[in-house]
Amino acid sequence: MRIINRKPSRITSIYLAMIPFIAVIVTYAIASHYRLAANPADKLLPSLQSMGASFWRMAFEADKRSGNYLLWLDTWDSLARLGMGMAIATSLALTIGLLIGFIPHVRSTFAPFVATFSLIPPITILPILFIVFGLGEAAKVALIVVGTAPVMIRSTAQNVMNIPREMIIKAETLGASVWQMLTRLVLPQTLPGLINSMRLALVPAWIFLISAEAIASTTGLGYRIFLVRRYLAMDVILPYVIWITLLAFVIDRLLLILSRRAFPWSHLDGESI
Repeated sequence: MRIINRKPSRITSIYLAMIPFIAVIVTYAIASHYRLAANPADKLLPSLQSMGASFWRMAFEADKRSGNYLLWLDTWDSLARLGMGMAIATSLALTIGLLIGFIPHVRSTFAPFVATFSLIPPITILPILFIVFGLGEAAKVALIVVGTAPVMIRSTAQNVMNIPREMIIKAETLGASVWQMLTRLVLPQTLPGLINSMRLALVPAWIFLISAEAIASTTGLGYRIFLVRRYLAMDVILPYVIWITLLAFVIDRLLLILSRRAFPWSHLDGESI
């Protein structure tokens, strides 16, 4: 049997998935060991032990100045901003994307504008957002919305347009109204793709969040990373980066589980990345 037709078992898949992670950890540990052996005061590649100690301090020891547990405070504030921004972007993608994809007059009116707006680098708009909304939470949330909503709208509209025309004709033949077709035909067909768009949009959403927090914030994961960089505190920066990656991974997996549970028919092949 050819290798392209041979699928590993579930246990084998887990072991295979662990190999790259273990390889990275081992490579880092070796590089850190030799670098610290040459210069014990080196800060570029801290040992795994020092990173673990720093993570424990940030997570489980109250800050002497504020009395807060900084890791959990930063995590909560960042996730709140990310959640609010993604919620607004998803709502816009669902409503505007459905209308653009299903109603030709709306598509002719707004599709060129959305396509053009989606090409604007969101980071370049950040100074404008700070001027308009100030340095508070609104500007950070707005950056996430501006950076993710246009692409999600285009993806949702395309998913609607990809619905076989025969299904629309059958619904019309059975006397369905536009509202009935939107809610009972188009929406169920579009929601799995919308969840996939959310998963893909999480990457730029995190980038915009960290960028906004680094520039104007007093809490948040991005703020903490850029605060300690002036001290070359790689033993704090690297654990924070790993923590952000873990949070993003968990959110991505939760969305995948939601898609599988709510729309099992869209995962009939059983393969999902």
